[in-house]
Amino acid sequence: QVQLQESGPGLVKPSQTLSLTCTVSGGSITGNFFHWSWIRQAPGKGLEWMGGINYSGGSYYSPSLKRRTSISRDTSRNQFTLELSSATPEDTAVYYCARELAGQSDSWGQGTHVTVSS
Repeated sequence: QVQLQESGPGLVKPSQTLSLTCTVSGGSITGNFFHWSWIRQAPGKGLEWMGGINYSGGSYYSPSLKRRTSISRDTSRNQFTLELSSATPEDTAVYYCARELAGQSDSWGQGTHVTVSS
């Protein structure tokens, strides 16, 4: 059974880059047809899909975040990484990584809370 675990700083200063890593176990991030995504939930708000990377390494982003977001992977470590530049307090949220197949998320990490504050 695949498992995902988010890791990274819980506190980021405004204007800095928010960087998180998702470590995947029990399955390969290069496995055919799987996509690997980042999703966040700000306090009092719904889930927001941020972007993802597919099994062949192609990345894609939410139009609203595309200018500030980069998603990459390290296949040797079976990890994929989110970088969100120019962080603001509005980026304070619980960040989740997830696996998707045919447009449906079937496995999620437990989430990690990130606060953007000076």
